[in-house]
Amino acid sequence: MSGDRGHLPLKDPGLQGRNMHGAVSHDIPDCVPPDPAPHPLRFQMPAGACDCHAHVSGPESRYPLSPTRLYSPTGSSMADYRTMLNAIGVGRAVLVQPSFYGSDNSALLDALGESPATLRGIAVIDGATPAAELERLHAAGIRGVRFNIVDQREGKGVFPGDLIRTLSPRLADLGWHVELLVHVDDFPGLDQLVSGLPVDVVVAHMGYLHRQGSRRSDGFRALLRLLDRRKAWVKLSGPYRVSAFEMPHDDVDPVVRDIVSAANDRVLWGSDWPHVRASWSTAMPNDGDLANLLQAWVPDPDAREAILVRNPEQLYGFA
Repeated sequence: MSGDRGHLPLKDPGLQGRNMHGAVSHDIPDCVPPDPAPHPLRFQMPAGACDCHAHVSGPESRYPLSPTRLYSPTGSSMADYRTMLNAIGVGRAVLVQPSFYGSDNSALLDALGESPATLRGIAVIDGATPAAELERLHAAGIRGVRFNIVDQREGKGVFPGDLIRTLSPRLADLGWHVELLVHVDDFPGLDQLVSGLPVDVVVAHMGYLHRQGSRRSDGFRALLRLLDRRKAWVKLSGPYRVSAFEMPHDDVDPVVRDIVSAANDRVLWGSDWPHVRASWSTAMPNDGDLANLLQAWVPDPDAREAILVRNPEQLYGFA
């Protein structure tokens, strides 16, 4: 996982991974599977609840991994994911194209095809993607495009402003949005970088703050301004990515309060299943425990229902 987690015990730095041809690579670590037994929830998920951030993968024989990936995922199928969702009482989901597949959206599209009414997707495209392909993606359930400058070997930390501005009019025509995986505290002028875009902007993992940057950074303040102006959405996902501590990640509570207070009607929740980046940097989280954090963060049932149901319906177009 990106960012300094200092005191957390890492696995063996010599951990080996497989490249796309099965050979051993010394710089691509393997992930481990998610916990298959979610702990019971302390609250009841409302009808129509949506997990707005998850990934599926495998089998590798059918969906080759990108040779430039930073890690090799465990096989985490749609069936595995659906089992987890059923255990915590969630019926809708948004699948996000993971970095280890690059711009090959095949696994994502096949997964969306298993339940078109309850699934939406966020794809990765480039400036040369033809209009016919965008229409095909839309018909398959894609509702946004992801720009990831964290889990990358090339272009890491470089804001893709030119590409976003080039693609935005085409995305707007489809009613899509832009999803950013960025460390917002690296961009004190984030609100200016996305100013004037004709599409919504969604920021994953609560802005993916560096632990040393914290919620006092200019970049996080810029994100809050975007929320206040209804120019952005934020996902309450991956608390282990931004916390300096293990569960229940108490240092994340003020971050969540700031986000929810800024614009509860622009906040989403995501499990970040199967927790690929957490799997070698800290303890594998339990999905029941992660879902229970939402009750602690947002104790008001109506506000929680907005985050779980009404907001996703508006952004992703669930009927």
